[in-house]
Amino acid sequence: MDYKEIYNQWLENPYFDEATKEELKAIKDDENEIKERFYMDLEFGTAGLRGIIGAGTNRMNIYVVRRATQGLANYIAKVDKKSQGVAIAYDSRHMSPEFAQEAALCLAANGIKAYIFETLRPTPELSFAVRHLGCVAGINVTASHNPPEYNGYKVYWEDGAQITPPHDTGIMGEVKAISDWNTVKTMDKEEAVKAGLFEVIGQAVDDAYMAELKKQIIHMDAIQAEGKNLKIVYTPLHGTGNIPARRILKELGFENVYVVPEQELPDGDFPTVSYPNPEAAEAFELGLKLAREVDADIVLATDPDADRLGVRVKDRNGEYHDLTGNMSGCLLANYELSQRKTVNGSLPEDGALVKTIVTTNLADAIAKGYGVNLIEVLTGFKYIGQQILGFENSGKGTYLFGFEESYGCLEGTHARDKDAVVAVMALCEAAAYYKFKGLTLCQQMENLYKTYGYYKENLISQTFKGMEGKAKIDALMESFRANTPKSVGPFKVLAMEDYRSSIRTDIATGETSELTLPKSNVLYFELEDKAWVCVRPSGTEPKIKYYAGIKGADEKDAEEKVAALSAALEALGE
Repeated sequence: MDYKEIYNQWLENPYFDEATKEELKAIKDDENEIKERFYMDLEFGTAGLRGIIGAGTNRMNIYVVRRATQGLANYIAKVDKKSQGVAIAYDSRHMSPEFAQEAALCLAANGIKAYIFETLRPTPELSFAVRHLGCVAGINVTASHNPPEYNGYKVYWEDGAQITPPHDTGIMGEVKAISDWNTVKTMDKEEAVKAGLFEVIGQAVDDAYMAELKKQIIHMDAIQAEGKNLKIVYTPLHGTGNIPARRILKELGFENVYVVPEQELPDGDFPTVSYPNPEAAEAFELGLKLAREVDADIVLATDPDADRLGVRVKDRNGEYHDLTGNMSGCLLANYELSQRKTVNGSLPEDGALVKTIVTTNLADAIAKGYGVNLIEVLTGFKYIGQQILGFENSGKGTYLFGFEESYGCLEGTHARDKDAVVAVMALCEAAAYYKFKGLTLCQQMENLYKTYGYYKENLISQTFKGMEGKAKIDALMESFRANTPKSVGPFKVLAMEDYRSSIRTDIATGETSELTLPKSNVLYFELEDKAWVCVRPSGTEPKIKYYAGIKGADEKDAEEKVAALSAALEALGE
């Protein structure tokens, strides 16, 4: 069936409501728009669903959400875990409460109890709630840091991490198997409540989550000494972080927390930014303005679902500097390892620092410096969560810290996804500790470079929207595979790792070896002089991403090398 036939089917089928049909009638003369909305089903991938809100099979709407949930329910029934229930959270985006309720009612109609939060909650609390409530799965309605026209739907399994094999492929298979929209179940909310299949949750889970965060504190003495002096500016970027981040800081004794008033309240339009991404400079414009007014030590920004944390820190001259996800991750990793070693006398013999393959190699040097294992996983925090589960199931390995370059980390094992609320807490604790020692976070970051080497990284993204864009991204990936570059800028290519085929190829000899990580559409190039490049399509946005990393002799050398590598990557993608 082609896209036009499916479009007409939606117009004629009594299953779809009148508002949906009116929206579709309004585009009847726009062939390209019809095509974009119906040329494919919005793909239920390893990260769940993410797309533009609107009517159509390739859009986020109540019908696509119901279908995804029906597929999840069918899989839960297949593995005989219906009795455990599913936890559901949602963020501040348009249609998030509606999508969450539709998911809950679909589960209820399938005899699976839904535990749905009363109001918006951050992603890490959903991850925590799954295990806290003993659920088989979790659903989080969010599009993270995407522009306001987007929403999404992420699925978690009973370990609290986003779905990984075999559950991801199992659930995807069940979703794809649903071809008749009329077979998707739902029920009345009152009936679901009466049947004990729809339960609203909130305060009790909040309190339990906060208690777990506090267990991660190492130096309460430093907080007591400097919590009243440290000045913190915080923005939730109109999202879910506002209440939990402020609550944890207040309860620990940080007295000078200034919230950016224009970005405090939830707003799905995200009116103060083009998109609510703490990686972007514009996300900090209002925060830095406030910081200069109050002479803040640090400026913090969390994305709408509060799993990513952006940071700006003040140096001794009063200037504010950006800490990338790699930098803040390394600061926290080093703080965790050094201070737990100091407090406990040693670190566990089987202790591990976990990072993704596109995360800075400074982490490798820090792990080596403290004599702990460094474990690399594929891009996506769920693979870090998978390592924690592996440690628990095997009884071998102790999780110490995990992070990825995209501004996400996890201190503790209360959640199995990146947690910007605990990151806010940990960074403020570290700032208080170093302030007590007479250091700024800027100075501590410089100390890390002096100790371990000047590692620098960059990320270049190219956006290609729609059907044609997807084809362009696919073509670029195949071109890199077929025509492996001999060099990237001034750096000679030594080896290519293709994670789709699980083969590493030595460029000089042609020798191949097998890669052990799961299959993924990722290409990694080892370059001379300890440099590297990685290319992958984004799993959540219509982008192809080019990652670059180098090690310099000093700061100037590092900046020059990463600039040269970045320029070459930009040219490659043209």
